[in-house]
Amino acid sequence: MPVDHPRATASSRRFRSWRRRTLAAALLATTIAIILTCAIPYLFFSPPPTLVSFHPSFNSSRDARQRVSLPAPLVSLPKPLSPPPARRSSDVKFAGNDHLKIRCSIVADLPAMSPDEQLLYARLEIENPENAPLDSEDADNELYAPLFRNVSVFRRSYQLMEKILKIYIYPDGKRPIFHTPNLRGIYASEGWFLKLMEENKKFVVKDPTKAHLFYLPYSSRQLELAIYVPESHDLKPLSHFLKDYVNNISSKYSFWNRTKGADHFLVACHDWGPYTTTAHEEFRKNTMKALCNADVSEGIFVRGKDVSLPETTIRTPRKPLRFLGGRPVSQRSILAFFAGNMHGRVRPVLLKYWEKDKDMRIYGPLPNRVAREMSYIHHMKTSRFCICPMGYEVNSPRIVEAIYYECVPVIIADNFVPPLDEVLDWNAFSVIIAEKDIPKMKEILLGISLRKYVSMHDNVKRLQKHFLWHNKPEKYDLFHMILHSLWFNRLNQVQLQQ
Repeated sequence: MPVDHPRATASSRRFRSWRRRTLAAALLATTIAIILTCAIPYLFFSPPPTLVSFHPSFNSSRDARQRVSLPAPLVSLPKPLSPPPARRSSDVKFAGNDHLKIRCSIVADLPAMSPDEQLLYARLEIENPENAPLDSEDADNELYAPLFRNVSVFRRSYQLMEKILKIYIYPDGKRPIFHTPNLRGIYASEGWFLKLMEENKKFVVKDPTKAHLFYLPYSSRQLELAIYVPESHDLKPLSHFLKDYVNNISSKYSFWNRTKGADHFLVACHDWGPYTTTAHEEFRKNTMKALCNADVSEGIFVRGKDVSLPETTIRTPRKPLRFLGGRPVSQRSILAFFAGNMHGRVRPVLLKYWEKDKDMRIYGPLPNRVAREMSYIHHMKTSRFCICPMGYEVNSPRIVEAIYYECVPVIIADNFVPPLDEVLDWNAFSVIIAEKDIPKMKEILLGISLRKYVSMHDNVKRLQKHFLWHNKPEKYDLFHMILHSLWFNRLNQVQLQQ
């Protein structure tokens, strides 16, 4: 005969509910204790020794006479939070992705750090070769290693930039010189960067106390149009205008005086960009400058601190990617091509030696009879090498044009720092010829084997994505590459605590 079980009373049900809650709380407390026990010892890393430059491949690729020696920081940064005692490598061993998880937990705590502490943390992360990328999902096919000096360093630095970097844009300054981007022509790089920076919500902050960098949002092209007196050859009014602007910024805000302008930057593509900074000593010496006219011989552009800005010619701002691409190697019948005005010291020499050569097409301005049969752009799309000589200044928009049309650029400009040189290995996809070697140019180009050329051509095609402007910026595009070089060079000025 079945036995009837009495129904549970209200008190017994409350007892069982209380017991379940107690067990759950105990389990949660135990879990938290285990996590804290494992994580706390690794909240901070012991800093490695101070390095002269924190992209070792940059120094190692050059002889001792050419190595970059960076200046001491212009302002002493506060000491980072005290790290735990140094530990032996045998003290703790992580399995699988445990180390990655711990480092990601530190990144989650980054907002609690000051901007200076965040920069120190980022530099330590980048300099430690044992650190894997923070984002293990970063697919290898997004970055092609042969294009970079050190692709692992670039990947770590780029990911940290995305997680950390904050920029304050000064609202001061009247239009059209300030806050008015020029998106067309050979000076379009400064305009596109200004436009995309002011539209950006990821990196830009309204609170300047949270910023790592401070942007001076003026256009060197608009400065010329507004102030320069045509045919006067006098740049002093332009430099004095910017001197007054900087003095106003430094008196109105405390941030310039804190670092003497070392964490401030400008982006200028006009040939006169460097010269407009000379009237203000701190502006010229300390401020980071992204310049198309990246000439190290004049004492204004400093390699390792300043950024060589790519000079992009944009003909149609609504369609900045128009005309991209070129013919395959098998359909590139012209050995080398150049057409342009004969200004500066290099171009007349180029024309003197190679104008009549049958294998190369070297012109002054492209003759009408030639242009009717084959346009300037079509010449670049069907040439193996595109000659990019300096004009009045060392920079040339032909370098990026060559990349757009998948033509290997040949750079002829002594003292010129190629664009984004901090991270890109220009030997992988370009030919750099000294001005004195122009008479040997054909010999140098013919000396490149077909296998080597095919590799360089493929590298140019892969490089193209890093030199494109998008109305909505994309990962690793030109906007982000310029921003990364500013971030990277700023970190390069941060001195590690011994």
